[in-house]
Amino acid sequence: MKELQVFTDYFRRYIDLNEEEVQLISSVIRIYQVKKRQFIVQPEFICKYRTYVFSGAFRAYLIGNNGHDHTIAFAIEDWWISDYSSYIFQEPATLFVEALEDSVVIQLDYNSEQLLKESHPKFEKFFRIITERSFAFLQKRMLSTLSKSAEERYEDFIKKYPKVANRVPQYALASYLGMTTEFLSKIRNKRVSK
Repeated sequence: MKELQVFTDYFRRYIDLNEEEVQLISSVIRIYQVKKRQFIVQPEFICKYRTYVFSGAFRAYLIGNNGHDHTIAFAIEDWWISDYSSYIFQEPATLFVEALEDSVVIQLDYNSEQLLKESHPKFEKFFRIITERSFAFLQKRMLSTLSKSAEERYEDFIKKYPKVANRVPQYALASYLGMTTEFLSKIRNKRVSK
């Protein structure tokens, strides 16, 4: 099964796996097809899965008191997405996680992740590494939001994530970058005319 091979190869970037551990992983995951516009997480429901994107694209967002949505994260192939606060603390979610394309995901439920960590210390190491990397990314994003202009944030994003920029709707990208769709259009038009 191609999905399992890709998933275990992802683990092998950070830890060694033997055949028994590959079988253990395959016994606790689910491979799931998600249609465009389908939600895999919704507010007020507990997020039961950590989700790895095998194919497709997602966005995580919340709706503010003013009714505007605020995109928190994107995920495409080989990325993870979830409402991590809900998942880790097993409390009601605050985010929507929506498929932007027809997608295939590999999901690991909370209890199975705990079992993996308790039974094999290397899985504890794996999840620590990806969590540290996520935290470092979020810190960089927060510092960028606080210290860079809208144009600089857009330029940084399209340089670092050109595949994402071409696949997500303009309104979602504008929301992620902290600007209106109209302002993002002006930035793009100015960039094209240079």
